[in-house]
Amino acid sequence: MAVLEFFLGLTIGIGLWLWQYTRFQHKLLNLLRTFQTDSSEVSLAIIPRLRREVALQQQQQQQQQLELQTYKELLNVAPLGYLQVDEENQLLWCNAQARQLLGLQKWEPGQVRLLLELVRSYELDQLIEQTRERQQPVVREWIFHPPYADAAAMVGVQALTLQASGWPLPEAQVAVFIENRQPLVELSQVRDRWVSDLAHELRTPLTSIRLVVETLQDQLESPMRRWVDRLVPEVDRLINLVQNWLELSQMEASSKQLNCQPIEVRLLIHSVWQTLEPLAVQKHLSLAYLGPEAVWLEADLRLYRVFFNLLDNSIKYSPPEGTIRVVVNLLPSDQAAKQVQINIIDSGSGFSNSDLPHVFERLYRGDPARVRQPNASNSSSSPVTTGSGLGLAIVRQIVLAHGGSVRAMNHPDTGGAWLQVELPVTMANFSN
Repeated sequence: MAVLEFFLGLTIGIGLWLWQYTRFQHKLLNLLRTFQTDSSEVSLAIIPRLRREVALQQQQQQQQQLELQTYKELLNVAPLGYLQVDEENQLLWCNAQARQLLGLQKWEPGQVRLLLELVRSYELDQLIEQTRERQQPVVREWIFHPPYADAAAMVGVQALTLQASGWPLPEAQVAVFIENRQPLVELSQVRDRWVSDLAHELRTPLTSIRLVVETLQDQLESPMRRWVDRLVPEVDRLINLVQNWLELSQMEASSKQLNCQPIEVRLLIHSVWQTLEPLAVQKHLSLAYLGPEAVWLEADLRLYRVFFNLLDNSIKYSPPEGTIRVVVNLLPSDQAAKQVQINIIDSGSGFSNSDLPHVFERLYRGDPARVRQPNASNSSSSPVTTGSGLGLAIVRQIVLAHGGSVRAMNHPDTGGAWLQVELPVTMANFSN
């Protein structure tokens, strides 16, 4: 009886051991399936295969750590600033350039702190939030004021123009690349100041040349006078270029010193058109105004120059017997900034796709098809010349000074140029 009980217990024990062994082997097989096992080595035993896969995984992990360290070293010497934050906007890592630009000298690698505690920049924080929310790259430029340790150090601290690009990462993290654009801004300011000084110096001799040309016109006869007649419009174009540049420089210097007063849009447009009407009559052009009867702006009188330049361009580039449309719309009152939208549409050749991004840049002259056409009376003696390239730059500067915006498009119906100006309006326009 005792022998029977012994063999019965032994059988049960062996059965339990086999069950446990089979279960352990099954778990090992499931673990191996998580690795990318080479099919040629399937015949190996499970334990050696498992050891081999663990060694391979350790080797791959070491390789990834080496690559990560290499990438960090490259980012650390990159000319662009780089920082990375987690889902709670805690700074995980930044390179040396970011520390220098943002004043992060007190931050140490491995230290996790809220970025807002280290960098007092609402623009940077908003960029990160927008990138995380939209899950797409976001670019923003702003003026950053670096922190200073005490009042004495404040004197030597210079504001920087920074441009940052946010990139969404997995797990709600965000990477930010930061570029210091201050050298470009200063270079642009030096260039503009140099050109402005040069234009100021050129104004007097050009005026003298114009007087000499006028004197020669009265004293010369054909065929010599024909060459002097061709010289007149070119001298005038140089004088206009110098005058426009000086005006643009003056507006930039005093963009915050606007002398605003109530201006009604419809009266302003018709006043500009009356000034340009002699040019429009030559091409049998008409003006069509569509919009509310009375839209009031608090604006500087320089706004007259905006619509003078825009309507002047429309007249020059419109075909004969055409219509220039001015469409005025009040934007919905539920918007944060209540604005009026003024659209000037012609039926000319429009802008080429390559010109559209640059039409408001200084001295930019686009498609040769959009040139000033000479009058019929002097087409034989005056060459076809393009504009100075400053008219739309002046428009943009004045509109920006008023807190508005302007953009250029081609109208889908007429195919001509479509200039759209948006300006803030007084609350009286939304009282009804």
